Amino acid sequence: MKKFAVILSGCGVYDGSEIHEATLALLAIKKQGATYDIFAPDMPQHHVINHLTGEVMSETRNVLVESARIARGKIAPLDKLNPALYDALMLPGGFGAAKNLSSYAFDGSAMTVNPLLKEKLTEAHNLGKVIGALCIAPVILAHIFDGIKLTIGTDTGTAADINSMGARHIDTPSGGVACDKENKIFTTPCYMLDGDIARVAESCENIVKAMMEVM
Repeated sequence: MKKFAVILSGCGVYDGSEIHEATLALLAIKKQGATYDIFAPDMPQHHVINHLTGEVMSETRNVLVESARIARGKIAPLDKLNPALYDALMLPGGFGAAKNLSSYAFDGSAMTVNPLLKEKLTEAHNLGKVIGALCIAPVILAHIFDGIKLTIGTDTGTAADINSMGARHIDTPSGGVACDKENKIFTTPCYMLDGDIARVAESCENIVKAMMEVM
């Protein structure tokens, strides 16, 4: 049975993992007959957003603790992830990928990536593991891996940043998957494109299926 490691970045689209993407990715993994474990870095969130008003709140939260909400408590800190034990790693989107796992939301193509996450992704890639990323999370892969092909949909600004980092952006419609089979990297736009939860579910199902085919 194939096994995924899913890496979260908090809980909530504006300051953590996009909940629909994270949950539907987990569902898609199970529907394809695979299993998963969930991980997140044990670190402070960049900030906390009131998802009703969009305003920054004067409090602090922890990425691992918040991610545990989505995982229903069954989660481990990212430093416990051993990529050798998994067939694939998956990164759902949400602003947490651009604020907590990386600095893309603030620095654009001059971004940095959480060092521990970079270490785990690099190790997985070197071991020949399959890597998937949803929504905005592909910018993390563009920063780490030279020359890969990926997508965030059709947003021209983000696509230009991806290309400037040495990756190759491929325009992809809702539900589409960019498959870089040579590097075993798979990406899909999800909420980077206008869509609804049904379209996001389609994206999650399509990317998991594509990843499973090369395992």
